[in-house]
Amino acid sequence: MIQNIIYLDIIKISKLTTLFIYHPVRYFFKHLIMTIFLRGLIILFFLASCSKVSKEYKVWDTYRGGPESIAYSSLDRINKTNVKQLKVAWEYHTGDITEGARTAIQCNPIIANGMMYVTSPKLKLIALDPASGTEKWTFDPFKGREGFGVNRGVIYCENKLDKRIFYSAGSWLYAINADTGEPTSSFGDNGKIDLRVGLDRDPENISAGATSPGIIYEDILIQGVTVSESYEAAPGFIRGYDVLTGELIWTFRTIPQPDEFGYETWEKDNYREVGGANVWTGFSLDKERGIVYAPTGSAAFDFYGGYRKGKNLYANSLIALDAKTGEKIWHHQLVHHDLWDYDLPAPPTLVTVKNNGREVDAVAQVTKMGMVFLFDRESGEPVFPIEERPVPQSTVPGEETWPTQPFPVKPPPFVRHKFTEEDFSNISEASYKFIKDFLKEANYGQIYTPPSLNGTVQFPGTRGGGEWGGPAFDPESGIMYVNANEVPMFIRLKRLGVSKDQALSGAQLYQLNNCSMCHGPDRTGVGAFPSLLEISRSPEEVISLLGTGKGQMPAFSNLTEEQKKNLTDYLFNPAADKEEEPTLGDLRYVHDGWNILADQDGYFGVKPPWGTLNAIDLNEGKILWKVPLGEYPELIEKGLPPTGTQNLGGPLVTKGGLIFIGATRDEKFRAFDKVTGEILWEYHLPAAGHATPSTYEVDGEQYIVIAAGGGGKVGTRSGDAYVAFKLKQ
Repeated sequence: MIQNIIYLDIIKISKLTTLFIYHPVRYFFKHLIMTIFLRGLIILFFLASCSKVSKEYKVWDTYRGGPESIAYSSLDRINKTNVKQLKVAWEYHTGDITEGARTAIQCNPIIANGMMYVTSPKLKLIALDPASGTEKWTFDPFKGREGFGVNRGVIYCENKLDKRIFYSAGSWLYAINADTGEPTSSFGDNGKIDLRVGLDRDPENISAGATSPGIIYEDILIQGVTVSESYEAAPGFIRGYDVLTGELIWTFRTIPQPDEFGYETWEKDNYREVGGANVWTGFSLDKERGIVYAPTGSAAFDFYGGYRKGKNLYANSLIALDAKTGEKIWHHQLVHHDLWDYDLPAPPTLVTVKNNGREVDAVAQVTKMGMVFLFDRESGEPVFPIEERPVPQSTVPGEETWPTQPFPVKPPPFVRHKFTEEDFSNISEASYKFIKDFLKEANYGQIYTPPSLNGTVQFPGTRGGGEWGGPAFDPESGIMYVNANEVPMFIRLKRLGVSKDQALSGAQLYQLNNCSMCHGPDRTGVGAFPSLLEISRSPEEVISLLGTGKGQMPAFSNLTEEQKKNLTDYLFNPAADKEEEPTLGDLRYVHDGWNILADQDGYFGVKPPWGTLNAIDLNEGKILWKVPLGEYPELIEKGLPPTGTQNLGGPLVTKGGLIFIGATRDEKFRAFDKVTGEILWEYHLPAAGHATPSTYEVDGEQYIVIAAGGGGKVGTRSGDAYVAFKLKQ
């Protein structure tokens, strides 16, 4: 297209030269101006060819409502005066529910092209009629084979050739015709590209995919990647692809190579073997400025960094990139040398705030630590000061904790930053005593207390603070709404020495590849992750799953066939696999599972609240209100006030004065008054709504829709539904 425009320009300019010779000067300039004007219109049409979001915020055709990622709608037909009249408009079931398999839906639906686009627990892409929930078409990337995983949303794009949906399943990024559900053959390899390719590793030996959608700027699809969190993880480069062909246009290396800025923040040659520092959350985009904002995760392995000494740029960083070229404009690292799995958990929100009497276009990043960092979009200068404060240091051999961590002066944290005996659970005397006895030998205290061999209470835990659901922002008031977890984790490190030339035992492979973090060191399961003491599948089926992955279990492409067999033999007959004593090779540590600190009855070992919804004024940098989010009915019956529950999935805020959010373990979908935090309406979903809702309008009626998929890390029952609501007629 661009080449054709340039060719036409050459022809026109040659004609204009002739025109200049034979006609008065005024005709030359008249035609020259017309040529420039027409050319500009053509280029603008081409560059604006992909899906746009109105500044009026009345459509929801992009993940989290728009490229600004503010999860806001100006629709107000549903409002505080009539929200109690909401009823179910339709309920659609994907048919993918598998009892006991802990399936989940985390998808934020988009509405475009007269359809609603969603994904299922088995990662099918589905088009629905947004008014009735009637299925229009389905695309199955696994073609009937068993496939599970996480997908939080898709991308809609109109270009000069067709209308497309970009979405990820397994290791593949697909381009699907938005009208028919068929792969777009002109994109990549017959409609898909392999996200493992281009990460400076052998694609056959790494695990890489995407759980969140990328974002489109002009003719470039900017995509992040999800990688393993084990010692063998691939690096999480950010890449820009041609939206028409799938051709790679640019790459930003999040683990710098020699002669690149940030290389000195790692040990020499770390880039060859250290992975992570990936954008698994999605992006936000300032289209007018051409800047894409990328939040990165931890370097792998998450909880021990003795082999990656230094600050570790660009892990745990907010990076502003030129969306056209991938060149860095500015960056801020929000966790130095991460030892806590404190990934930046959600796309940043693009906001405009009033600060010191002036309006500032800013970018706000929420964190798992329950902090909000606010930066000027163009310069990267902090809107509120940021202080480097001393933090506790590690006692683990070989570890070198970074001495300080950044804290914004404003707003204050929206979760607690310490865990002392005063914070032990107080829901009963038995609960308090259990936690006190359990922690006799453990480490705990202020935030950033590092992992230890005795065990450390990490608070906030790995699930937030803020989580992948992200915040919602009201552009009219400058108020951000964010749900939070206040759930402590108990992390204990275990030494595992491994020589590079050593033939690994099945037990060592189980530890090194982080199997123990999900299934426990004794294979009894952790939280929502199942026990491996009795495996219903055959050894051959397990070997196959190690190659393909399933659900929240990634593919272990880094394992050789011999290693897969060794690991499988260990799972079926652990007594026959004697783990060797640590060698004098590479000193590494793993932890003994994603263990939530809980009392004897399974309730969290910290004083409530355990889950909250927060309103934060970004103009003044202060918290306006905080309310519990979710409840345990059995504790209410005992006379306890609402405690809040662990929650996953984000809020939606509307001009109608409402905040809609599911997220909670109690399976309820709620509407809150955005001024007071009062609950105005609630509905019991068919399964927990661990997803961010969307809102849209059809024929003058406003709808609210949310995925009710349950399952996942919270361990609620699995579901397969999308439920839409509208006002009673």
